[in-house]
Amino acid sequence: MILVVRNDFMKRIALLLFIVTLFAGSLSAQTHENEDKKSPIAIKAYPFRGMYLDKNTHYEKFGPINPAGVHMGVEFPSLQQRPWQQYLGNSTVGIGLSWLDFGKPQGPDMAKLGMGFAVYPYILLDAIDTDHFQMRFKVAGGLGAVTEHWYTQDDTDPDHYYEPTVNTIFGCTLNAYLNAGINLNIPITRYLAVGGEFGYFHMSNGRVCMPNIGMNALYGSVGLTATLNSDVEKEPVKFPDLPYAWSLNITGAAGAHKAAIADKHRFLISSFHAGAVYHANNWYGVGLGLDAFYNGAIDNNTDRSLYVKRPEGYSTLDKIRVGVSLNNEFKFGAVTAIVDWGVYLFNPSRHYYDCDHPIYGYGKRPLFYKNDGAGSDEAFHYIRFGMKCRVWDNIYLQASAKTHLHIAEYIEFGIGYQIPFLKKQNRKEGKSAIFHYRRNWWKD
Repeated sequence: MILVVRNDFMKRIALLLFIVTLFAGSLSAQTHENEDKKSPIAIKAYPFRGMYLDKNTHYEKFGPINPAGVHMGVEFPSLQQRPWQQYLGNSTVGIGLSWLDFGKPQGPDMAKLGMGFAVYPYILLDAIDTDHFQMRFKVAGGLGAVTEHWYTQDDTDPDHYYEPTVNTIFGCTLNAYLNAGINLNIPITRYLAVGGEFGYFHMSNGRVCMPNIGMNALYGSVGLTATLNSDVEKEPVKFPDLPYAWSLNITGAAGAHKAAIADKHRFLISSFHAGAVYHANNWYGVGLGLDAFYNGAIDNNTDRSLYVKRPEGYSTLDKIRVGVSLNNEFKFGAVTAIVDWGVYLFNPSRHYYDCDHPIYGYGKRPLFYKNDGAGSDEAFHYIRFGMKCRVWDNIYLQASAKTHLHIAEYIEFGIGYQIPFLKKQNRKEGKSAIFHYRRNWWKD
């Protein structure tokens, strides 16, 4: 059965490569027939094989399995017509589509892992760019869907959580998808190139559903890239630097959090962030922020055993945490990637963990306490990473995940407002000192 599946997989790969090659062969004629050339567009297909990084019971119970699939993409190389392209060294952006085969468990009675699909925007940042070889760093983030998860199987008994008859990797169909790696490209002709990609991808739901073991894998791939209108060139536009050096960000966000598989409900989570950012250059900013978090799952009404069941219950204040964070921003035009690291200064729930800690026992913990094991569900610090997209003026929408180390706590979505303060040399008498984004702001 496994051999049949793998043969079918290789047939699909061969067909994809044939289509890409056939497409590339027709590009030259199509390009010369098209007198109104616009912009180059590249189409790629990279079959891959991988290995799981999660060496735990949830994977080992299925025997030796490895992911495989195809990463595909449509790319738009830079013609230096927008500010962010100049600021990022003429990087390439693309829309990716990935097909993932999670592997076939070894036993006939074992749970199905199924397949996955992901759609995501990505950016390729140039590291080496010559006529005969390119090396670029890839960063991607989007949404993924899986065909098999906890609720698609017949057995959903939490008591069978560690049995090979149940799939505990995913808890729902829709998941977040992240991908990073190194992309290599060797042109063969003007329209066709062979390439490879080596990297890491992750898929999980951020505890919107349970279970949420998720998937972490390394992969290697080799494939082809076909380019339409590869000879199109435009006169590069020289853009000025961003007219501000400091800005304030104010963001409110919320989401839903499922604490345990047996729970029939979800809990509200929300956060508020206010931070000051110094924009060191046109694509990177760093600053300090103040964060407030509300976690409704700190409650007696859950099957999760993370917190003790208090007879008096938990007050609203018990569910609030306040921290300070180091904020990092990476700007890609209207889109900004954020990576924050912070520590809690107010965290009353740390005293209520339902575990006998080797140092603190069941008693109170200091503000900066030592975790009990690498997989601890909570910590005195936190990481927030995500993306925000400017939609109008200085208003942006944001999607982010809050974690500590590699342990996801939840995913949230929010709205915010950026207040950029113009540099002195960019201010005009009688005008506001606050910069407001417009599509062609550099023309003012």
